[in-house]
Amino acid sequence: MIEIEIPGFVKFKFEHLVLDVNGTIAKDGQLLEGIAQLLAQLRSNLAVHLITADTHGLQEVIDVTLALKAVRIPKENQAQAKLNYIETLGLEKVVAIGNGANDADMLKNAGLGIAVIGPEGAAVQSLLGADIAVRDIRDALGLLIYPKRLIATLRR
Repeated sequence: MIEIEIPGFVKFKFEHLVLDVNGTIAKDGQLLEGIAQLLAQLRSNLAVHLITADTHGLQEVIDVTLALKAVRIPKENQAQAKLNYIETLGLEKVVAIGNGANDADMLKNAGLGIAVIGPEGAAVQSLLGADIAVRDIRDALGLLIYPKRLIATLRR
Protein backbone atom coordinates (compact mmCIF):
# COMPACT_ATOMS: atom_id res chain seq x y z
CA MET A 1 0.00 0.00 0.00
CA ILE A 2 1.08 3.56 -0.67
CA GLU A 3 -0.37 6.27 1.57
CA ILE A 4 -0.07 9.87 0.41
CA GLU A 5 -1.67 12.84 2.12
CA ILE A 6 -2.32 15.81 -0.15
CA PRO A 7 -2.71 19.01 1.93
CA GLY A 8 -6.13 20.58 1.45
CA PHE A 9 -7.25 17.73 -0.80
CA VAL A 10 -7.31 14.07 0.26
CA LYS A 11 -5.39 11.21 1.86
CA PHE A 12 -4.83 8.41 -0.63
CA LYS A 13 -4.42 4.75 0.31
CA PHE A 14 -3.51 2.98 -2.90
CA GLU A 15 -3.33 -0.79 -3.25
CA HIS A 16 -3.53 -1.19 -7.03
CA LEU A 17 -1.81 0.28 -10.07
CA VAL A 18 -3.79 -0.29 -13.27
CA LEU A 19 -1.93 0.43 -16.49
CA ASP A 20 -3.22 0.68 -20.00
CA VAL A 21 -0.61 -1.00 -22.21
CA ASN A 22 -0.45 0.38 -25.76
CA GLY A 23 0.34 4.07 -25.88
CA THR A 24 1.06 4.10 -22.15
CA ILE A 25 3.77 1.55 -21.28
CA ALA A 26 4.32 0.29 -24.84
CA LYS A 27 4.77 1.79 -28.29
CA ASP A 28 3.69 -0.27 -31.30
CA GLY A 29 3.38 -3.32 -29.03
CA GLN A 30 6.93 -2.99 -27.63
CA LEU A 31 7.52 -2.29 -23.94
CA LEU A 32 9.18 1.10 -23.45
CA GLU A 33 12.69 1.22 -22.05
CA GLY A 34 13.02 1.39 -18.27
CA ILE A 35 9.41 0.40 -17.49
CA ALA A 36 10.27 -3.05 -16.11
CA GLN A 37 12.67 -1.54 -13.58
CA LEU A 38 10.22 1.14 -12.44
CA LEU A 39 7.41 -1.38 -12.04
CA ALA A 40 9.71 -3.65 -10.06
CA GLN A 41 10.20 -0.78 -7.59
CA LEU A 42 6.46 -0.28 -7.23
CA ARG A 43 5.47 -3.94 -6.93
CA SER A 44 6.55 -4.13 -3.30
CA ASN A 45 3.82 -1.60 -2.43
CA LEU A 46 1.19 -2.00 -5.13
CA ALA A 47 -0.46 -4.82 -7.04
CA VAL A 48 0.29 -4.05 -10.68
CA HIS A 49 -2.41 -4.77 -13.27
CA LEU A 50 -2.11 -4.47 -17.05
CA ILE A 51 -5.25 -3.98 -19.12
CA THR A 52 -5.25 -4.19 -22.91
CA ALA A 53 -7.10 -5.01 -26.09
CA ASP A 54 -3.72 -6.31 -27.39
CA THR A 55 -3.98 -4.19 -30.53
CA HIS A 56 -0.58 -5.31 -31.84
CA GLY A 57 -0.87 -8.98 -30.80
CA LEU A 58 2.38 -8.79 -28.81
CA GLN A 59 1.05 -8.73 -25.26
CA GLU A 60 2.38 -12.18 -24.42
CA VAL A 61 5.97 -10.90 -24.79
CA ILE A 62 5.22 -7.97 -22.45
CA ASP A 63 3.57 -10.35 -19.97
CA VAL A 64 6.66 -12.56 -19.90
CA THR A 65 9.03 -9.60 -19.61
CA LEU A 66 7.11 -8.15 -16.65
CA ALA A 67 6.11 -11.50 -15.08
CA LEU A 68 2.48 -10.36 -15.20
CA LYS A 69 -0.63 -11.55 -17.00
CA ALA A 70 -2.50 -8.70 -18.66
CA VAL A 71 -6.26 -8.62 -18.60
CA ARG A 72 -7.49 -8.75 -22.18
CA ILE A 73 -10.57 -6.67 -22.86
CA PRO A 74 -12.92 -7.12 -25.80
CA LYS A 75 -12.68 -4.99 -28.92
CA GLU A 76 -16.15 -3.58 -28.18
CA ASN A 77 -17.09 -1.39 -25.19
CA GLN A 78 -13.48 -1.03 -24.06
CA ALA A 79 -14.11 2.04 -21.92
CA GLN A 80 -16.81 0.22 -19.95
CA ALA A 81 -14.64 -2.90 -19.61
CA LYS A 82 -11.80 -0.85 -18.13
CA LEU A 83 -14.12 0.95 -15.73
CA ASN A 84 -15.72 -2.34 -14.68
CA TYR A 85 -12.29 -3.79 -13.98
CA ILE A 86 -11.19 -1.02 -11.61
CA GLU A 87 -14.58 -1.10 -9.89
CA THR A 88 -13.87 -4.70 -8.88
CA LEU A 89 -10.64 -3.53 -7.20
CA GLY A 90 -12.26 -0.67 -5.29
CA LEU A 91 -12.09 2.66 -7.10
CA GLU A 92 -10.52 4.63 -4.25
CA LYS A 93 -7.69 2.07 -3.95
CA VAL A 94 -6.65 2.42 -7.61
CA VAL A 95 -4.12 4.55 -9.41
CA ALA A 96 -5.01 4.29 -13.10
CA ILE A 97 -2.71 5.39 -15.91
CA GLY A 98 -3.66 5.65 -19.56
CA ASN A 99 -3.77 7.80 -22.67
CA GLY A 100 -6.66 6.77 -24.88
CA ALA A 101 -10.27 7.80 -25.18
CA ASN A 102 -11.15 4.33 -23.88
CA ASP A 103 -9.21 5.16 -20.68
CA ALA A 104 -11.15 8.35 -19.85
CA ASP A 105 -13.80 6.79 -17.59
CA MET A 106 -11.19 4.67 -15.82
CA LEU A 107 -9.04 7.76 -15.17
CA LYS A 108 -11.99 9.84 -14.02
CA ASN A 109 -13.28 7.25 -11.55
CA ALA A 110 -10.05 5.87 -10.10
CA GLY A 111 -8.76 7.18 -6.79
CA LEU A 112 -6.07 8.87 -8.88
CA GLY A 113 -6.11 9.09 -12.66
CA ILE A 114 -2.95 9.96 -14.56
CA ALA A 115 -3.05 10.70 -18.29
CA VAL A 116 0.14 10.11 -20.24
CA ILE A 117 0.92 12.23 -23.28
CA GLY A 118 3.28 9.64 -24.66
CA PRO A 119 4.38 8.44 -28.09
CA GLU A 120 0.77 8.10 -29.29
CA GLY A 121 -0.33 11.38 -27.73
CA ALA A 122 -3.36 11.50 -25.46
CA ALA A 123 -7.05 11.74 -26.21
CA VAL A 124 -8.63 14.94 -24.94
CA GLN A 125 -11.22 12.85 -23.08
CA SER A 126 -8.46 11.12 -21.09
CA LEU A 127 -6.85 14.46 -20.25
CA LEU A 128 -10.16 15.86 -19.04
CA GLY A 129 -10.89 12.77 -16.95
CA ALA A 130 -7.48 12.62 -15.26
CA ASP A 131 -6.29 14.29 -12.07
CA ILE A 132 -2.83 14.82 -13.55
CA ALA A 133 -1.34 14.79 -17.05
CA VAL A 134 2.32 13.93 -17.60
CA ARG A 135 4.52 13.83 -20.68
CA ASP A 136 5.88 10.32 -20.20
CA ILE A 137 5.01 7.08 -18.39
CA ARG A 138 8.30 7.32 -16.51
CA ASP A 139 7.10 10.63 -15.07
CA ALA A 140 3.80 9.03 -14.04
CA LEU A 141 5.50 6.15 -12.26
CA GLY A 142 7.94 8.60 -10.68
CA LEU A 143 5.00 10.35 -8.99
CA LEU A 144 4.35 7.13 -7.08
CA ILE A 145 8.00 6.36 -6.35
CA TYR A 146 8.63 9.96 -5.20
CA PRO A 147 5.24 11.03 -3.78
CA LYS A 148 6.38 14.54 -2.86
CA ARG A 149 6.13 15.28 -6.59
CA LEU A 150 2.48 14.25 -6.49
CA ILE A 151 1.90 16.35 -3.37
CA ALA A 152 3.47 19.40 -5.03
CA THR A 153 1.14 19.06 -8.00
CA LEU A 154 -2.17 18.35 -6.23
CA ARG A 155 -1.99 20.32 -2.97
CA ARG A 156 -4.52 23.08 -2.57
